[in-house]
Amino acid sequence: MVSAIGNIFAGIVHYIGMAYAPAVVISGAIYTVLGIFTIHKTAYFLIGLFFTRHFPPAKKQHKYAVLIPARNEEPVVGNLIDSIKRQDYPSELVTVFVVADNCTDRTADVAREHGAICYERSNDKERTKGFALKFLFERIAEDYGIEFFEGYFVFDSDNLLNKDYITKMNDSFDAGEKIISSYRNTKNFDENWIASTYAIHWLRSIRFNHRARSVLHLATNIQGTGFLFANELVKDGWKYTSLTEDRAFTADAVAHGYQISYNDDAMFYDEQPTNLRIALRQRLRWAKGHLLAFVQTGWPLFKNIFVGNCYRDKSEKRKLTKENVIEGIRHRWASFDTLGQLIPSSVIRLFFWLIVNIFFFSCYSYENGMQDTLLFTGGSWLVKLLNFVTGDSLIDIAPGGKAVIASIGFTVMWRIISRLAGDISNMFAAAYVFFIERKRIKKIKLHKKILYCITFPVFDIIHRYATYIAVFAKVTWKPIPHTSKITIEDIEEKPETK
Repeated sequence: MVSAIGNIFAGIVHYIGMAYAPAVVISGAIYTVLGIFTIHKTAYFLIGLFFTRHFPPAKKQHKYAVLIPARNEEPVVGNLIDSIKRQDYPSELVTVFVVADNCTDRTADVAREHGAICYERSNDKERTKGFALKFLFERIAEDYGIEFFEGYFVFDSDNLLNKDYITKMNDSFDAGEKIISSYRNTKNFDENWIASTYAIHWLRSIRFNHRARSVLHLATNIQGTGFLFANELVKDGWKYTSLTEDRAFTADAVAHGYQISYNDDAMFYDEQPTNLRIALRQRLRWAKGHLLAFVQTGWPLFKNIFVGNCYRDKSEKRKLTKENVIEGIRHRWASFDTLGQLIPSSVIRLFFWLIVNIFFFSCYSYENGMQDTLLFTGGSWLVKLLNFVTGDSLIDIAPGGKAVIASIGFTVMWRIISRLAGDISNMFAAAYVFFIERKRIKKIKLHKKILYCITFPVFDIIHRYATYIAVFAKVTWKPIPHTSKITIEDIEEKPETK
């Protein structure tokens, strides 16, 4: 009986081992497809290094509403409103709205005291920021009409605006842009290493993505706050109520053919989390929201790559003009680019790594051993360096149980080395950000910069594992506390730029 079971087990292992080679081919093909969605990243980096899009001074000053969703933001919301009130843009063209969303403090009173129009909302079952915005747009539609304002800004309560922020954004809006993001600086950059990882990430996004996409008239991604859009996008109200309304809004706008531009001259300041538990909670919510955005909008974006705007009225006949051809190419590429941001590639790669590299390879090794296998394998620069140092050392282990254990151990080691190579590269990316943005960020002591470069990879590590967990976890929206007392006057009165 035992012998029969052993023979069955050996047969199963044998056939799985035989399937290892074709499994490698299949996984390699999938990795190649995923890699296609990143082929343009180097070009974006180079463009962002040297270029960004600038807009001519506006010929017309447009009428805007500023929207601020706030839940228990009494310590900071007044400072944001004050920074809006002191803009060099005509005050009669800017109306500030606050939605005090399920607040238990004086957020509503503070907002009104500082001159904002405040609506109060009590619905703790629909908790996300998107639901607060939906409620606010409904009130504006009832009391003013959506078209009363030409454009809508969205800010978080902890933000602060440079004095010329709205003027600069108006330049982009007057140039015909329908959705515009802006330069996200950090008011508590050097408070601790956790805040610094966020601050560096936002600046990395600017240099690696926003600048190039804006130059090429593509679609960058909205990142939570500090953006402006035309009233036509909400003529039927705000419908993005998921855990990450910004990612859903981005994906849907691109799917419908909109460009999303970036204004490098419009700067605002943000407060970053300093508590690791809160940061982990936020990152898990982001990860879950990104997965939901992929499920909701991934298919329309994919179709757009091949058939053009799938939301366009099919009865509408478009002339084959140079402008239409260029717009078609632009929209297809923007859809491809945005889909690449949404695809949960880390989850897909982990799945195939576990199945092919761990399970199939261990069965293969049981049958064939590890013969003439490089000690260090993979395509990273770190693997090449280690092979150079060790002289391409080889592994030679006979078939059997020891080969299974060794195959699993070495496979895990190869993955760690690959990840480590990426993490070290991210340290250099952080150093690049500190250098290239040195004139626009706070002065930070050298030893802190070194520390922040070393700790920056934690940001992407958290994202990776949060995405793994988010696939299975039920995630709910919870507010992020903001307590910074820094005002825009503090930033201006104590210049901290080089």
